[in-house]
Amino acid sequence: ATDCDIHIGSWRMRRAGAGQDEHFRLRALDPAFAFDLRLVPTQPLLLQGENGWSQKGPRPELASHYVSWPQMQVEGQITLDHATRPASGRAWFDHEWSSEVLGDGGVGWDWIGINLDDGGALMAFRIRDARGGTIYGHASLRDAAGKQSRFGPQDVQFTPLEYWRSPRNGSNYPVQMELHIGPHRLRTTPVLDDQEIATRRPLPISYWEGLVQIEGSLRGRGYLEMTGYAEPMRL
Repeated sequence: ATDCDIHIGSWRMRRAGAGQDEHFRLRALDPAFAFDLRLVPTQPLLLQGENGWSQKGPRPELASHYVSWPQMQVEGQITLDHATRPASGRAWFDHEWSSEVLGDGGVGWDWIGINLDDGGALMAFRIRDARGGTIYGHASLRDAAGKQSRFGPQDVQFTPLEYWRSPRNGSNYPVQMELHIGPHRLRTTPVLDDQEIATRRPLPISYWEGLVQIEGSLRGRGYLEMTGYAEPMRL
């Protein structure tokens, strides 16, 4: 209840150490896949919204507590097809919790978190209605020097460019988008088109969440998440 130490079966995430030794340990063990990774913060926490209070709509209760840890250094190993090899890279850690985020008319959201090539970080989202219109949007940009800029709904636009159709449920996801965030113009490109999450347990849920690159006035790599485009999978 006071820190990060969670597990689901043989998958575990735990925070340990303090000060310069603070880190997260991620371990997963599966018959065909496994990893053991150490994630070390290289930057201070990024408090989203107003000091960690992230508004998701016009009503006060449509909000969440939201913090991010961009540009985490990753070292460890990964096992695939019975072969173990070293792994390294950069990670983005998100922690968000709330009791309500979708108000009347909201069916889903588009969210992106990007580790920028120059060491900065970008987070942006929009809450979407059934016609694809934006109900609410927000973005946070921290540059390589640590200066943070926030952008309100009038400064954040997500425009679909190209779609990918799911062979599982026929849903169309805008896997390539143009983003207008304040003065910045960006374009997303997925590393793979098929990064749909389709589960049957504990509930049938389908959404798209995967690795993308951005190009434009900012460049980097991170995650794009899109919900509300698919009907729940039928059991």
